[in-house]
Amino acid sequence: MSAPESPVTVTDAVNRRKSVRAFLPDPVSNEVLEELLTTASRSPSGGNVQPWRIYVVNGESMDRFREFLTDRQPGALAYDIYPKSLTEPYRSSRFKIGEDMYAAIGVEREDKAGRFAQFAKNLDFFGAPAALFCFIDRQMGPPQWSDLGMFLQTFMLLAQEAGLDTCAQEAWAVHEAAVGEFVGAPDELGIFCGMAIGHADTEHPINTVTSEREPLDVFATFV
Repeated sequence: MSAPESPVTVTDAVNRRKSVRAFLPDPVSNEVLEELLTTASRSPSGGNVQPWRIYVVNGESMDRFREFLTDRQPGALAYDIYPKSLTEPYRSSRFKIGEDMYAAIGVEREDKAGRFAQFAKNLDFFGAPAALFCFIDRQMGPPQWSDLGMFLQTFMLLAQEAGLDTCAQEAWAVHEAAVGEFVGAPDELGIFCGMAIGHADTEHPINTVTSEREPLDVFATFV
């Protein structure tokens, strides 16, 4: 009898998690997603407001959503994903990860059509079989938006523990109206992001890219 696999530690999950941009079609059960979402709801929330509102598309509803989206045009950004005049060192960090990804799949900087085609894969969840959309009540402010980040990170780490991969996608901010219409979100809710969920295609070159992180002495000061 083979020895059981060692459990995934939090450190393992943090180090393994990455934004996967090519998925296998292998299905993910709603029961697994329900368990992950329920556990993720233990994430920190100021005043226990719990501002996240989650809509899941999976299986048949994913098929319907992909068909629904084919004749929907993007709208105005629901919010600024990045500051309009992003300064250094943040601008270079954003630029480099983009260049690294395009280089991995052989898309040159001058190949605008190739870059657009890769970006458009966001709208197919990079082939993932399941996804979620995270909404928030429009009355909420920056503290509650930070709660969304903690909830989503908790979910992504739990997904790693369950053997699943993810990609959080702010690109859905240009399709707020279409997504809201499909999932039946009330008008008082605004979209934050989508998230692709499934099993990574480990043979796809784009999944070989690992983003760099600043060294400790750049972002932390011990006073």
